Amino acid sequence: MNIAPYGSWKSPITSDLIVGQSIGLSEVRFDGKEIYWLESRPHEAGRCVVVRYAEGSASGEDLNPDPFNVRTRVHEYGGGAWTVAAGVLYFSNFSDGRLYRLDRGSHWPFSLTPEGNWRYADGIVDARRHRWIGVREDHNSAPEPVNAPVNAPVNTIVSIDYDHGAQDGGDVLASGHDFYSSPQLSPDGRWLAFLAWDHPNMPWTGTGLYVIQLGPEGKPVGDPLLIAGGKSESIFQPAWAPDGSALFFVSDRSGWWNLYRQKSRAPAEALAPMEAEFGQPQWVFGLSTYAFAPGGRVFCSYVSKGLGRLGVIHLETGGLRTLDVPWTDFSSVRASGGRVVFRGGSASSPGSIVLMDIDSETTEVLKHSTAVAYDPELAQYFTQVEAIEFPTEQNKTAFGLYYPASNPDYAAAEGDRPPLLVKCHGGPTSAASSTLDLRIQYWTSRGIAVLDVNYGGSSGYGREYRERLDANWGIVDVDDCVNGARFLAAQGLVDGERCVITGGSAGGYTTLAALTFRDYFKGGASHYGVSDLAVLARDTHKFESRYLDSLIGPYPEKEDLYRERSPIAHVELLSAPVIFFQGDEDKVVLPNQTELMVDALWKKGTPVGYLLFSGEQHGFRKAENIKRALDAELYFYAVNVFRTGLIF
Repeated sequence: MNIAPYGSWKSPITSDLIVGQSIGLSEVRFDGKEIYWLESRPHEAGRCVVVRYAEGSASGEDLNPDPFNVRTRVHEYGGGAWTVAAGVLYFSNFSDGRLYRLDRGSHWPFSLTPEGNWRYADGIVDARRHRWIGVREDHNSAPEPVNAPVNAPVNTIVSIDYDHGAQDGGDVLASGHDFYSSPQLSPDGRWLAFLAWDHPNMPWTGTGLYVIQLGPEGKPVGDPLLIAGGKSESIFQPAWAPDGSALFFVSDRSGWWNLYRQKSRAPAEALAPMEAEFGQPQWVFGLSTYAFAPGGRVFCSYVSKGLGRLGVIHLETGGLRTLDVPWTDFSSVRASGGRVVFRGGSASSPGSIVLMDIDSETTEVLKHSTAVAYDPELAQYFTQVEAIEFPTEQNKTAFGLYYPASNPDYAAAEGDRPPLLVKCHGGPTSAASSTLDLRIQYWTSRGIAVLDVNYGGSSGYGREYRERLDANWGIVDVDDCVNGARFLAAQGLVDGERCVITGGSAGGYTTLAALTFRDYFKGGASHYGVSDLAVLARDTHKFESRYLDSLIGPYPEKEDLYRERSPIAHVELLSAPVIFFQGDEDKVVLPNQTELMVDALWKKGTPVGYLLFSGEQHGFRKAENIKRALDAELYFYAVNVFRTGLIF
């Protein structure tokens, strides 16, 4: 074993290995006996491909041909860009925003909508009426003020004849609200359920669950009826019972996202009331945490104390039985016949498509997001995760996932402690994932510990925990990140003098705020992060244009508070080295946010780095850019903070 300082260890987990061997897996679907999922491929410049897996086949079949990219920019974050029915694929193409149909056996899709400024997402198929029903975002409208002069597209639910298309962009079924999602057609085709919400709410703060009657031709009959939800209740994933006898949904009316069943006009019944989260923040479309299975069973995933579980609810007898499976992170739960499929991951396994037999509860992994994770030679370099709780301000507790530095080839000198990289997830209403991430192992195998912080405001711990960040963004999250690092240093697990902080998007703001307003971290990295809150309030896209009302306060009424918490307005307080990463096509956090900060630090003489990636949006999808950002961040810390010998 080699004796070398923490942070200087050589590792086989390289950036080339990570981007060359990894793909993104999401949005699993059933269509009859066939299983479909979506793959995001960094080695194809981030192109998203729908894959069909037939039972008994050796591998999946790519459906959409190159250059078609199954991705949508509705709400900018997208999701739910495709659906499949009777072997026919319907999808939104990223480059032109048009809706396409790809028939089984065909090698080239045809467009259902014309060129224009429409975007489509979250579609379902109405086979009786030969219609695609989903969310349309209309950017053809004139700019309208939302919170300030920004472009405010119009969101509606529309239906489109999938045989002949729609030159007018589709027939409007529901309109008048700022946002829509989750259309679901009753089994008899008479009722359409959907979610809607209005500014300043985000979908995790207040949504309404509506149903509207549809006539024989699929036209609305009467006005929508509000079934559940409101300004202070968040509803997630409405779904009709297979026999149409009830409408199911997830609500946080108890303070926790629990599953409910609504029969006719009777009060909704909580199926498994508990302090756990059966819902997720709807940053993207197409989310699913539960599904119906034969025998009156509902298979569901939920989060308890930051870790995921898979369970089954028997509707007749009630109660929840947790299943003994090796995964701790679940998404896209679907069921058909006697099978359940989902995306699962854990600290020791990457995100994977998993198939389960509902009777025997045996599982089979159909696809791994990275095969190298199962290479025994490489796996010995993986560290294990520890869920931790630590004290924070106002006598409260915060949470995080701690990854110790570990490499079987190296040890440090006695008394040495590893540097610490504190990660801030985005959102900020989101959560750290417990799924094996080679990008975290990249750091730990080089002798750098990692703390992935679930600061106040994160999901997975109930509504009260999410609301800790209300009016306190830039305070609670920053305090929790600092206190998490201090906790590990006090335990003797890390070197408190070599702590750095990193984050993307909202996590980038927390990073910059921590470096500016707290004197603890010795350096950091902002990935497409916010530096000027007022600019974000004025210039960001419609979906988030009123998000800051709850996180900071209404703008411009609270303009002084925006300035007070903006790192760009207090750059004289920032003296630690910072490196910035930005996409030049980002519409969520515009590049000028980053460039203002870089220029200010450069003039001040503070060590600063800046990488602007061409063709990237909010988050990097191209392999070469992911690689460059990862290596550049490590090099920047090694030179400016850790000051140890660096071996790539």
